[in-house]
Amino acid sequence: MSGRLSIQVDASPGQPANRFTAAFDLTGTADHGQLQLNSPLGVTLALAQWGPSEALLVTPNGERRFPDLEALSREALGESLPLRALPDWLKGRPWPGAPSQALTSNSPGFDQLDWRIDLSRLSEGWVSADRRSAPVVALRVRLDTPP
Repeated sequence: MSGRLSIQVDASPGQPANRFTAAFDLTGTADHGQLQLNSPLGVTLALAQWGPSEALLVTPNGERRFPDLEALSREALGESLPLRALPDWLKGRPWPGAPSQALTSNSPGFDQLDWRIDLSRLSEGWVSADRRSAPVVALRVRLDTPP
């Protein structure tokens, strides 16, 4: 999958608000995969690779290893994001690794991992995910090719 993503993190005590936008290429699954983030000019900003026991982050500043994707996302994006769930969410389904609850019948999507996944525009290639706990995080994804 490829497209553009935007992450907005609200301000919290000791931390200013933060916004990040990049093009992305995502391959793999929750257990093995790769996420590449690129600038609008096509320069690789970061490359994350993961397997069952380790996650690797490659940036222009070098390589760093992490015990899991949560620690890697905190370092790369400034806030912990459910990267293991992302491949499933972008396909319009809950990640099988955690409980989920469907939204009401007039709101396509689901709640999972303290995030609300809005799939109302999935046919147009848009997926929105909002974390409700502080600091509030909004993830917006525009897929190049809708699932």
